[in-house]
Amino acid sequence: MQFTFYILYSPSADKFYIGNTSEVVAERLRKHNTNHQGFTSKYQDWILMYVELFESKALAYARERQVKGWKSKSKIERLIANKVEPTVR
Repeated sequence: MQFTFYILYSPSADKFYIGNTSEVVAERLRKHNTNHQGFTSKYQDWILMYVELFESKALAYARERQVKGWKSKSKIERLIANKVEPTVR
């Protein structure tokens, strides 16, 4: 099974959302853009900006915690600007 670390962006909120999933990323994005409970429900214009693939949930979650720990919009923007084709780690 493959796990995905991802970053979404909402133009209307000018905010990033950082997460991980074992689902197909397109399906996870669709769920973020529907009426539901949680942070992403406030805005329904999320765009997939960045993806990294991992062999385990623990690695994907560790990457999520690392990027969230930056607490820096500019660092996230640099990560997105320097993205390369995703490979499994």
